[in-house]
Amino acid sequence: MSKTYNTYEERRQSKLRTSLLLFLLLNIAFSLFYVVSAINNSRQPSAAAIIVAELSLTVLVISLFRMRSYAVSLNYLAIIIGISWAWHILFRFNQLATPDKTFLLYNLMTVFFISAITLADNLLAFCLHSLPSAVTVVVLDEFSHIVMLLFTIVLPLISFSLHHLMQNRSEAFTIDLVKRLSEEREKFSDLSMIDPLTGLYNRRGLHNRLEGLLGAGGGPGCHYLLLLDIDHFKAYNDNYGHSMGDKALTAVAIRDAVRSRDVVVRYGGEEFLVLLIDVDETEALTLAENVRQAVLDLKIPHLYNQEASTTVTLSVGIASLTGANIDASLTTADQALYQAKHQGRNAVKFVGLPVGEKSPSSAER
Repeated sequence: MSKTYNTYEERRQSKLRTSLLLFLLLNIAFSLFYVVSAINNSRQPSAAAIIVAELSLTVLVISLFRMRSYAVSLNYLAIIIGISWAWHILFRFNQLATPDKTFLLYNLMTVFFISAITLADNLLAFCLHSLPSAVTVVVLDEFSHIVMLLFTIVLPLISFSLHHLMQNRSEAFTIDLVKRLSEEREKFSDLSMIDPLTGLYNRRGLHNRLEGLLGAGGGPGCHYLLLLDIDHFKAYNDNYGHSMGDKALTAVAIRDAVRSRDVVVRYGGEEFLVLLIDVDETEALTLAENVRQAVLDLKIPHLYNQEASTTVTLSVGIASLTGANIDASLTTADQALYQAKHQGRNAVKFVGLPVGEKSPSSAER
């Protein structure tokens, strides 16, 4: 999956994690309030409130270090703590000297408050946390205030159901939009690595493929670079102008002369580069010769000067791609290319430079 989509998922998980932590903190706060209040009034605190405090605190500590599936964890905690709050309401109601229906409504609203603040984006967890207390309150009230209690219970459920539906639609739209943007980003990234004239990779595309190739564990000596240059290109431009169509034809010939897994790059104005993947020296020389011959067979007219008429040809320099030292391999290929130019052009060379020789200028090529 793309980086943009992964970032969105990370933010979504972070939101769920924040909901979980807030849910735990509010349950700890309210449960401790009830425990301390009972002790201050010389009453026995409910075991349920103590369980809520201990469980929430334990999960809070664990979640800071280990939990990853926050949505699933939140649902399990919601039902356990929801049942504990229902137990607490039952225990406290039985402690009252006289039945107090206001007490029931107050405790129910407290549970709904915790759910509304922390579980607004998770309808299932909201119901699991709230319904045990709601059912307990309705039963303890003996249905005497059933209309008011149903209004208190059903209205939040309807509201949060509608909110959840809109949230799901919004999230589905956002996910789809993020995926589309990621696909467009990858598409434009691919286009930025392609030379628009020839359809070959440009230098950026080459470095991208090299990173992938070397990262996949390509060993020394099993890949080769071909550096190709159109012979007497300055003279060709002087006589014919910048013939972009012929460059494109040359690119097609080069692409067709090598294998599908090899990488063909428009390296400069009249320079091309071929990355031969998983070949030995003999095969690299054979493929280089195939490229040279393919361009020669195009028979693109080339008036070198007023007296000499010929066809467009290529000179090719070969170097092995050793390790991650791309620049050294390119330098060696350029030196071999100079050897081919120096010894008559329209040739393939896989030799090092004699000491003291220099590469030719673009005018000489």
